[in-house]
Amino acid sequence: MLENRKKIRVMLRAMRPYQWTKNTVVLAAIFFSMELTNPELLPLALFAFISFCFASSATYIFNDIMDIEKDRIHPTKCHRPLASGNLPVTHAWRLLTLLLGMALLFGLMTGPVFLVPLGVYLCLTLSYSVYLKRIPILDVIVLSFGFVIRALAGALAINVEFTNWLVICTFFLALFLALSKRRHEVVLLEKGAGEHRSVLEHYSLYYLDQMILLVAGGALLTYTIYTCSAEVIERFDTDKLYVTVPFVVFGLFRYLYLIHQKQSGGDPSKALIKDVPLGTTVVLWALACGILIYIL
Repeated sequence: MLENRKKIRVMLRAMRPYQWTKNTVVLAAIFFSMELTNPELLPLALFAFISFCFASSATYIFNDIMDIEKDRIHPTKCHRPLASGNLPVTHAWRLLTLLLGMALLFGLMTGPVFLVPLGVYLCLTLSYSVYLKRIPILDVIVLSFGFVIRALAGALAINVEFTNWLVICTFFLALFLALSKRRHEVVLLEKGAGEHRSVLEHYSLYYLDQMILLVAGGALLTYTIYTCSAEVIERFDTDKLYVTVPFVVFGLFRYLYLIHQKQSGGDPSKALIKDVPLGTTVVLWALACGILIYIL
């Protein structure tokens, strides 16, 4: 019994369920389309979310299989189930297959149209693990597209229009997080960065800092314009969504603080869970949006 529990814990670690917070982007469409209380659409949105949770876990395991040798000499990744040897590669392939099957099952429950963005996400992510992560600049753009696909998939799951502004905001925010992750890797691995991830040879701290500031400004600007746009004011019947901008400002500044002052920020999901000010800000932002959209 204890042995079985240990195996389950190891498999769950390999699936990285804490990363599922990224998949909440799938729920953005139903939230901002004011359909969150719709009993017909809510289950579809939840099925889409669950499908992406299984799909993303499958891609994490695939990536760990591809990088198993490099992860073994990494200061932190060496503790992952595959790199540490706690999860045999053959078992990892079986788990990956099961997760893909579950992702497709919930995808079918969501609807045939939803399988298109799900398939694109899987192809893009698997291509990233095999080759695209070696190409500078394109590597972080591909990671960002993964979030955009999630957002669009959420809209297709419930058959609602997803505003272009939110697509752009999602892209800029995801790009900000991806570049921050690269910066953390460069700082953590120092001169040996290229040995662990070849693309890091093409990034310097100065170059990354310039790009991070650029996309952070882009994220803030596009979100501000979105909250003040005539389209949004008409859709939500309120011109007060701009009051949520300070939450976005604090969130971006807090993440920059974690990157530069705390030498962290390499994993946005962990930062969201472990950093109380950042997590609280995200919750307060969501509550403020909910109150303005659904109550006032």
